[in-house]
Amino acid sequence: MKRRIFAMILALVVFTMMVAGCGANQTPATGNEETPANTTNNEPAGGDNKAADEKSIFLITMDQMDQHWVNVDAGCKKAVQELGNVKYTWLAPDVKDDAKQIECINNAVAGGADAILLAANGPSAVTAALEEAQKAGVKIIYVDSAADFPGEQTLATDNTAAGKTAGEEMRKALEAKGITEGKIGIVNVNAATASVVARETGFRQAFEGTKFQILETQYSEGDAAKSKDIAANYITQGCVGIFGANEGCTVGVGNAIQEAGDDVIGVGFDKSDTILELIKNGYLLCTMAQNPDVMGYEGLKSAVKVLNGETVSPNYVDTGVTVITKDKL
Repeated sequence: MKRRIFAMILALVVFTMMVAGCGANQTPATGNEETPANTTNNEPAGGDNKAADEKSIFLITMDQMDQHWVNVDAGCKKAVQELGNVKYTWLAPDVKDDAKQIECINNAVAGGADAILLAANGPSAVTAALEEAQKAGVKIIYVDSAADFPGEQTLATDNTAAGKTAGEEMRKALEAKGITEGKIGIVNVNAATASVVARETGFRQAFEGTKFQILETQYSEGDAAKSKDIAANYITQGCVGIFGANEGCTVGVGNAIQEAGDDVIGVGFDKSDTILELIKNGYLLCTMAQNPDVMGYEGLKSAVKVLNGETVSPNYVDTGVTVITKDKL
């Protein structure tokens, strides 16, 4: 008996140490009580405490930095409260890092995950980890950004279309000022993440056939401070417009324009209090606001359906985007 108790305690300690490396935020599976998003419940997701018909579902995002992921988590929590009988855990690296995201996937599988909602940092880096998860019987649902590995469903923004809308908004604003040519900079996250690559593709499409010159893209890994430095450099090069491809990039672009006091058109992606403040004060023209809460809410419900043996349709769900300008605040 003593040996059994010791083994159980040892297993609990090992799992706790594994999850801590990914940054775990856990929500209670059932009941009306709320657990704050930044608290950690170190009880293993699987094991003796898991009810026979309880679903263990993990959300794994690219990082913990952006408010975007907090809103995905909020959508998941809302679905958990409505559905009940779900043990839900949010795991995420502290920064965008393929190796750390792979660790999170492995930890989720080791923790007894029945399904994983994944925002893939890159299209191919996590493939081997997902193959192992699938062999273990784990179902994969993609939110925001898919990997090149088959999942049950993808819930995301039509990023190419949204990026083109961002470009069209900038182009209209420039032409309204009588500017029909000039340099335009792009601050992107990286060249691997499918969602932000698609946004850039759409943005560039909006300027095809014009006299505007889109400069070589610069990458910041979505870090606001790095993005600000890149945007400041674009401003010194005489750019008339700068596009930020995600929350951190957009904040950096707005802060650089504010600091330079220059009349540059800044357009971005995602919605946060900082971005809205920059729009309100005129340092950003607009942002493409996604619906991350819908991704989390509908994604978690789809995961439960799949685990109950139901078929989810369609395979790709466009969760939509809204253009937020100063007039719409």
